[in-house]
Amino acid sequence: MYHGRSTGKGPTTPMQMYQQPPRLLIVQIALPSWADTCSNLCEALQNFFSLACSLMGPSRMSLFSLYVVQNQHECILPFVQVKGNFVRLKACISELRMLQREGCFRPHSSSLHLAVQDGLQQFKQYSRHVTTGASLSFTSLEITVLTSQPGKKVVKQLEEGLKDTDLVRVRRLQVVEITKGDLEYMDSVSPAEEPSSDESSILGTDIDLQTIDNDVVSMEIFFKAWLHNSGTDQEHIHLLLPSRCFSNISKSRDDSMCLKCDLQERLLSPSLLPGTADGSLRMDDPKGDFSTLYQMASQSSASPYKLRVIKALNSSGICESLIYGLPFILRPTSCWQLDWDELETNQQHFHALCHSLLKREWLLLAKGEPLSRGHSLRQPASTFYVIVPSRSPTLLVKAVATRELMLPSPFPLLPEDPPDDSLKIVESLLDSLELEPSYNPLQAWSHLYSHLSSTFIKPQGRLHPSWESQALRKRPCKAGQLQTNRVRATVAPLPMTPTPGRAPQMPAASKSSSEAFFWPSQEEVGEENEEEYS
Repeated sequence: MYHGRSTGKGPTTPMQMYQQPPRLLIVQIALPSWADTCSNLCEALQNFFSLACSLMGPSRMSLFSLYVVQNQHECILPFVQVKGNFVRLKACISELRMLQREGCFRPHSSSLHLAVQDGLQQFKQYSRHVTTGASLSFTSLEITVLTSQPGKKVVKQLEEGLKDTDLVRVRRLQVVEITKGDLEYMDSVSPAEEPSSDESSILGTDIDLQTIDNDVVSMEIFFKAWLHNSGTDQEHIHLLLPSRCFSNISKSRDDSMCLKCDLQERLLSPSLLPGTADGSLRMDDPKGDFSTLYQMASQSSASPYKLRVIKALNSSGICESLIYGLPFILRPTSCWQLDWDELETNQQHFHALCHSLLKREWLLLAKGEPLSRGHSLRQPASTFYVIVPSRSPTLLVKAVATRELMLPSPFPLLPEDPPDDSLKIVESLLDSLELEPSYNPLQAWSHLYSHLSSTFIKPQGRLHPSWESQALRKRPCKAGQLQTNRVRATVAPLPMTPTPGRAPQMPAASKSSSEAFFWPSQEEVGEENEEEYS
């Protein structure tokens, strides 16, 4: 039986609010399904790493390694630091694009667990090498197996193959099945398929099973979750509510009801990405409002940051012009240091608060309690927030302006009767617009990925190629053999089966099939693809 993973249980540091544990991605390739997933996966990976490598501030991803499993397992990228390594990561993705797409074979079941063992061995050796000069932020590894095979079957193969393997250094082992259907994300198995008692022991909490659709957007969303803080060593926020409104359960010492929450970003700040329009204007400077909640929560490692609710507001009782900065999401905490009863009670009260606010159509006004600064005589400024409920078990937190920040802004009343001629012209223009029921950000294309990728390209690289690159292009190779500049793993590989042949085919560029109202034109797509492969 697969022995459970262990999680790092050291104290939370400000750096760990951002940085994720080292990740090993194992791509299981089976023909002919690989031809359907290759382009989408490679495009999603390149888009994701263009973001991850470009984000300013502390690194959110530490180490990354990539294995492929066909008739054998093979490391095509040993563990590397993500930040500052986009060119190397892109070269690895390009090699992934060139893997054989035609024919028909199924990967050996033994190759998959051998890839896990080999990757774990490589991580251990990397850790020993690095810790001789500096300490690693994380001592455990997260492993993701990406497959188009039936997920439960892959889980069983891993259970059997890893039953005698020491997995103490594995923080999480996850199997992700790529499907063609419109299935939603899930953590174990589909609710429609009740597992048998034997399957229940296999599909437990030790190996997570998740399903994603075979399109670029779904894969991007999956990889972007790697940028979230997933630490469970400590809750991030204490939401304090006046106790007179609630029962005597879960009161804290200051006579308030305390909900323990984890904090999550809703979106990336444009100011953290170089060269973007918003970033150049520094309207969301990370030293400014971005630090008022997320960074303050990360700095309060001794005790969670406190938000004290002071008033309730009608849902229509706040002007949008008074809200500033990036929104954040509050969820019930999943901190491992709390016992199960406290976690369950905390979650129930959190859900009850969401239901009650929706029913009353209320918002909450909360005040952030400044962090203690020792014996300093200067009183730190407070920040106020509005807390908005949603249909999901989450609360949205937005910073709201205070008296000191307000500037005079005259708002005269709108004239009741505009001239008829002007009204007809404007209404005719409005009638020509296509009306959408809501805004879907996944359908808005800003060309950010191609812009970020281009920032890593050195212009002189094309005009003045080095002697080594010229020699590489001129060097003859055998038929069917790829010319790659791969960096080999630093550990001795496990026994392998004979190497299968590869077809050196360059895939055609593909885009997500989802419709978009801001999708690029064919000319723009052609320019981007020409830039990518030139």
